[in-house]
Amino acid sequence: MGAAAGAVVVAERRMIEAFERAGATSAATALTPDEVGVETSSLGWRRLTNRAVIRETAPGSGRYYLDREVWQAVRRTRRRLVVILILIVLGAWFYIATMGVLRSSARMQHAKPDSSAGATGRA
Repeated sequence: MGAAAGAVVVAERRMIEAFERAGATSAATALTPDEVGVETSSLGWRRLTNRAVIRETAPGSGRYYLDREVWQAVRRTRRRLVVILILIVLGAWFYIATMGVLRSSARMQHAKPDSSAGATGRA
């Protein structure tokens, strides 16, 4: 599942780069997807248009442009999500490691003394 998500992100980035190369970064410079060289049937296209990263100048016009501000906001949100996930994983790891040490320590305190260690050498 992670590889599929990564593939979609890569496809989105390529689409963004295509709009930037074509100069379609405002309503005044909007182009058709064919002029930009992108496929409108892809998952990346749907995700970017649903998030208004790629916008149509007017409904039904067929001319689209990249909204850089929205794209930057989407990227910031993704970065925050990755940081949060890393913190959760590290927190879970730390909790598990700490609980293992505490349980081990508790077992050592309640362990029965070795029977040979109690002998004092009396006959």
